[in-house]
Amino acid sequence: MSVLVATNIFLSALTLFVQFLPSTYFSPIMIIIIGAGVVGASLAFQLARAGVPVKVIDAGRIAGGTSASSFAWVNSHDKTPRIYHDLNVAGMHAHRTLRSQFAAAPWWHEGGTIEWRAGDPARYRQKIADLQSWGYVAQWLDPHQLRELAPDLNQAAVGDAPVAFFPEEAWIDPVVYSHYLLTDAREHGAQVVTHQAVIEIRQQGHKVVGLRTADGTLHDADIVVNCTGRYADQAAIPPILRIPMTPTAGLLLFTPPLAHGLRQILYTPQVHIRPDGAGRLLICRNELEVAADAQFHARSPEVLALLAAAREVLPLLRDVEPEVLRVGVRAIPADQLPAIGPSPGIGGYYSAITHSGVTLAPYIAELIVDEIVHQRPRLELTPFRPQRFFV
Repeated sequence: MSVLVATNIFLSALTLFVQFLPSTYFSPIMIIIIGAGVVGASLAFQLARAGVPVKVIDAGRIAGGTSASSFAWVNSHDKTPRIYHDLNVAGMHAHRTLRSQFAAAPWWHEGGTIEWRAGDPARYRQKIADLQSWGYVAQWLDPHQLRELAPDLNQAAVGDAPVAFFPEEAWIDPVVYSHYLLTDAREHGAQVVTHQAVIEIRQQGHKVVGLRTADGTLHDADIVVNCTGRYADQAAIPPILRIPMTPTAGLLLFTPPLAHGLRQILYTPQVHIRPDGAGRLLICRNELEVAADAQFHARSPEVLALLAAAREVLPLLRDVEPEVLRVGVRAIPADQLPAIGPSPGIGGYYSAITHSGVTLAPYIAELIVDEIVHQRPRLELTPFRPQRFFV
C-alpha cells in the first residue's frame, strides 16, 4: 500500500470520527435523508431496521425523479475503473441479499443481458476475457444458444459479431422498489414526508443541525444525508456542501403491451431494450443524449430513429408506436464517480450521490449505516469521498 493511499484512508477515517462521534456516542441520533428515490429508500430501510430514528423528505412523490426515468439496469459489465466495477458487483450481490429478506420482491426481474458490439471483435473478446479474469460471470453464445435464449431476436442484426451473455444481470422497477423499502422503513418507525422541497440546510457554526422545508417547517437532525441525485448541486444546498454535477439526459420510449417472449436485456450497437412488465418494452440508447428539458412526440426524428433501430433488432416492433416518451436525467458527479461521505470541515452532513444508483443503492446503504451509525469507516468508499472536490 502506498503512503498516499494509506494517508487517504487515515484521513477518511479521521474525518468520519471527528464529524460523527459526538452525536452518535452521547445521544440518540436523528437522521434526515433528502430524497426518496432508490438510494434514499435503501438507506432509510437500513437505518430503520437498525433502530435509528430517520426521516425521509422529498420534493415530490416517492421515486418520482431520476429513479422513475431510468433504464434501471443492475449490472457491472461495463463499469470502469476496477474499483468502480467492484463496487457495482457488490451492489449486484446486495440486491440478491435484499430480495431474500422479503416474501415477495415484485421489483426484481432476472434474465441476464445479451450484448454484442460493432467494430473490433478482438477487442471485445479481450474485454470479456478481462471480466472473466475478475470473476465476473460472462459467457459466449453461439447462434443456436442465442436463438433459444431470445427467439424474438433478428439474428441478421447480429451478423457475425461475437455475442456475450451476462446471466447474473437484472433490472428492477425503481418505483416499486422504493415503495416496498419505505413501507418497511415506516413499519420500523421511519417518517416519510413527500411533496415538500428542502429550501434551506440549517447550520450552527461548522455543523449542520437540520433543514427547512417549503412549508416553513424546521426539521432538526444530528445528521443530514443528501440522496438527491442529479439535484446535489441545487441552490438550496450551501456551496461548501454541493457536489459538482455533470448530468446527461436520454430519451426513453415505452411501448404498449405486446406479445413477446423477451426476458433479457438487449444491449446492442443500435439500441438498448428491456422488458418493462405487462408486456411492455423499454427502448433507449445510452449514447443518444438529449436536452434535459426536451419535448418529444411520436413523429420526432429522434423517436423515429430509435424505433427504426429497435425494429431492426426486434421485428415484432413493426408498426408499434410509442405509448409513453420520457427524458431520463442521469445523476453523474463531475468526475463520473460516486461521491459518498462527509463534506470536509462541516459536521453532521453526508453525501450519497452516484450514477448507477439502481445497481449500487442497497450496498452503499449498508456501508453508510456502518459509517455514520456504527462508526466503522469503510475502505470500499475511500476512493469516492466528496473531499476530492474541495481540495
